[in-house]
Amino acid sequence: MARLTPAFWAAMVTVLIGAICLLLSPYQDWISIWPDAFTLPVTSWLGNGLTSLFEFLKPAARFISWILSYPMVWANILLVHSPYSLTIGLLTALGWYIGGWRMTLLVLGGLGFVLLSGYWIASMNTLALVFVSVPLAIIVGMAIGLLANEIRVINRPIGTMLDVMQTVPTFAYLTPLLLLFGFGPVVGLIASVIYAAPPMARNMMLALQRVEPDIKEAAVMTGATRFQQLFLIEIPSASRQIMVGVNQTIMAALSMVIIAAVIGGFNDIGWEVLLTMRKAAFGQSLIAGVVIVIFAILADRMSSTFAHDGRRYSWRVALGIAAISAIAAMVQSSVLPGPDHYAAFKGTTAYIDVKLGNFTAANGAILERLKNGAMFYVLLPLRVGLDEAVLPFTWGFQWTNAMSAWVFVAFGLIAAALSAWNRIVLGLCLLIAAGVVVVGIINLPWPFVLVGLGALGWFAGGPKLATFSVLMVVAILVSGLWAPALLSIYLCTASVVVCVVIGGSIGIVCALSETAWSIFRPICDFLQTIPLFVFLIPVLMFFQIGEFSAFLAICAYAIVPMIRYTRHGLTSIPEDLLEAAVASGASEWQALWEVRIPYSAPTILLGLNQTILYAFSMLVIAALIGTTDLGQQIYLALGQGDVGLGVAAGAAMAILALVADRLVQAFAAARRKALGL
Repeated sequence: MARLTPAFWAAMVTVLIGAICLLLSPYQDWISIWPDAFTLPVTSWLGNGLTSLFEFLKPAARFISWILSYPMVWANILLVHSPYSLTIGLLTALGWYIGGWRMTLLVLGGLGFVLLSGYWIASMNTLALVFVSVPLAIIVGMAIGLLANEIRVINRPIGTMLDVMQTVPTFAYLTPLLLLFGFGPVVGLIASVIYAAPPMARNMMLALQRVEPDIKEAAVMTGATRFQQLFLIEIPSASRQIMVGVNQTIMAALSMVIIAAVIGGFNDIGWEVLLTMRKAAFGQSLIAGVVIVIFAILADRMSSTFAHDGRRYSWRVALGIAAISAIAAMVQSSVLPGPDHYAAFKGTTAYIDVKLGNFTAANGAILERLKNGAMFYVLLPLRVGLDEAVLPFTWGFQWTNAMSAWVFVAFGLIAAALSAWNRIVLGLCLLIAAGVVVVGIINLPWPFVLVGLGALGWFAGGPKLATFSVLMVVAILVSGLWAPALLSIYLCTASVVVCVVIGGSIGIVCALSETAWSIFRPICDFLQTIPLFVFLIPVLMFFQIGEFSAFLAICAYAIVPMIRYTRHGLTSIPEDLLEAAVASGASEWQALWEVRIPYSAPTILLGLNQTILYAFSMLVIAALIGTTDLGQQIYLALGQGDVGLGVAAGAAMAILALVADRLVQAFAAARRKALGL
């Protein structure tokens, strides 16, 4: 009976606790606000403890920094002072060898744009950091992957460590690294290695696990030692998957070195974007952003082609291109201008600024209405609740307690009506959602959040997951970061809901129409290639600094996984299952809603999982343009050098992402089990 299912009890307990909190909160302040007496000085403890530890480790860290500065300096000298014609020629030759004339044109056109933009020197500074950080990240990632593969006992701890490395916000790395390694590009290098090593480690582990047992047995039968088996047989057999890891490592490193520009230290292209955004010089900012996108596209296309396409083109042609570039380099100083003399887009940037000014002047009222409409009627009610958001100057009337009561009565009746169709759990969930909107996410009583989270964890994965989820969130409560954590949850929830609705709809359309997928696929590829930093530029151009701009940037970045996974799930249905649905007389839409979507639910849930993680990743970057959540706390800690606050806020955001990840994965696993997959 539905009333006795775990889902029913989880929803019912949450509803009851929510009702009790609503009734008692006007009389008991501790229900709405976590008592200060129970708040631990976690940030102070972390700050004092880590500062003492860093003082002990600082000599060794500064020695490592001094060592790493040498490859940084030499890579910088090599790229910055090499004739640009030689650099372009060598990379073009590599492009030909990897991908033929298409890759050649892509490399030549992309680097030509970088040169003409006037950002060649800044780009080479960025490229120097990538050239040093990527090999280090690959070595570290491969070492971690090999260690996890060879010593199975530490496989789970290493997996947890990789989860932490990937869920801790990128800005949170920078504060402690600054104290340890000092100010400068080496901090960006080390942060890039920390951020980019996990993809390499995960792909290394996956690659070695996928080596065919027959190959391993053949290596053993030949009498090879374990070292020989690993490096002469298994790793070469897994080279394709390992190269996928190299591709992901390159993209992660490039993304991180752009983020590291926030600390300054050298004139790279990320710093140019940040500086021009701060000056509201959006024309220059857009050109610098395009330069970053070009490098990201070139890195992605070249590394992915090398990983997936075994075909190689004539090395003689590549050698000829390199020889021509060497000749051009010898005559460059006397014939061609230096890289600083190029400014082909100076007029374009001025034109963009003028046109943008004219557009915002002419359409400012429309843009303002769009922003205010979204804020007043969607985001603000979700944030502070209908009780505080519905005001005479926005909605035209004042929200009252009686209206709240009627909302609860109406949804209670809906829940009762749905129980007649054996849908009582759905009705209770709608009642809970109505309560969240009435009260507002940032005003939710902490007992309700803990009980609701525990009930959700119990239903999804049992008592172990429930305990894990509750204890993790209690850690945020006692640290004194509950208010910014709720703001992070609010903005992430709003963005994820939009991504699920819009991205899921686009994914369904793309699953039904190859023409639609041919249109949206390059858009998805493009959005996944763009470094996070660049998403801020267009939203700032039209909507200025504020929460709405941050919301749009998060949606733009996080929507792609929802599109891809939805389409992949719907197009991976077994043919015999679809044939059975058609044979039973189901129409295309009936087959979609009753067969394809239920069967692809585990894959769609994985897309939801990735969307949530993407949203949390972008949330920290969005702190640059006006949020007040945990991301802003991390950013403030970076500016103030407050390592305690930076680590605590970063850990809090990592906890939220980790709990969401575990819950969604548990639901996906339960759905796969129900389907017998």
